[in-house]
Amino acid sequence: MPQGERWPLPFVIDFHNLALDAVVVFCISIFLAVMISAEAQAWMATTLGDARPDAKDRFHFNFFRHLSILGTISFFVGGFGWPKHVDIDSSKFRYPRLYTFCSRLAGPIANLLLAGIAGSLVVFGKFIDLDPQAFFMVIGVNVTTAVYNLLPIPPLLGGVVITSFIPERFQQLEKLIASLGPFAIIALFLLERTSQTGIVSPYLNPVVVAVFEFIKG
Repeated sequence: MPQGERWPLPFVIDFHNLALDAVVVFCISIFLAVMISAEAQAWMATTLGDARPDAKDRFHFNFFRHLSILGTISFFVGGFGWPKHVDIDSSKFRYPRLYTFCSRLAGPIANLLLAGIAGSLVVFGKFIDLDPQAFFMVIGVNVTTAVYNLLPIPPLLGGVVITSFIPERFQQLEKLIASLGPFAIIALFLLERTSQTGIVSPYLNPVVVAVFEFIKG
């Protein structure tokens, strides 16, 4: 746990020792992380060429409509997650694979930017005696989400990179991997929690903590 923090990092709800304030702030942080990630992906796709006359399905800033069931479960199991799949038409891009990657990359980058904004509010809060704990949670959830997107499993960014190298003639294989990916992520972190064995977290958590400490100053 970073020095001076009330909650561990990455934060995962302990259902045997529930703290109402932690659960409420964690849920708000999830809403913000999901919304900013999805909207950023849609904005980047639009900027790169996938513009649509009526884009209310992508731009609405309604976090409930951006929630993915499996992505939300992952937040409670592993401390990170993902939004509902943002529809991107790569055929509209000049460089389909590159621009699709850039569009997906915009999600984790937006999470880091939101964490940076929350970090700035922490600094500002020092001058008005504002409790920074809520902002620390926003920073932690968004940083964890951004860092864990490195995992090479769809729908995370690392998985998008891996599947982008699958030849088009194996499109069915790509769809299969994409559909099984979310279940594999949840199963992996359920195994970590139940077995108390670090499979992935020992490698990524130090990165999460380092970025968190840098942002919070």
